Amino acid sequence: MKHLAAYLLLVAGGNTSPSAEDIKTILGSVGVEVDTSRVNALIKAFEGKTAQQAIAEGSAKLATVSAGGAAAASSGAAAASSDAPAAEEKEEEKEESDDDMGFGLFD
Repeated sequence: MKHLAAYLLLVAGGNTSPSAEDIKTILGSVGVEVDTSRVNALIKAFEGKTAQQAIAEGSAKLATVSAGGAAAASSGAAAASSDAPAAEEKEEEKEESDDDMGFGLFD
């Protein structure tokens, strides 16, 4: 991820086609260890493409991803949240029983 971030930072800075050395320089300037194989794979993945084209392709791929798992997870969260008020009521009862100790904090 750090390699991609450096690549996109270079693109945002005006370098339309960053090289592996450019990425190594920017990461090295902030003391980050560079994985040369990942940098080379990133450069190879961007060959013949602009950053904007790669982002557009990725967005198109994400649009086809099913959200079925997220809906099931959210319904499970809704069921859990319906149990939460009952738990809060029990906690409130305990707090009320503490009032019978015969003294108050500000007495």
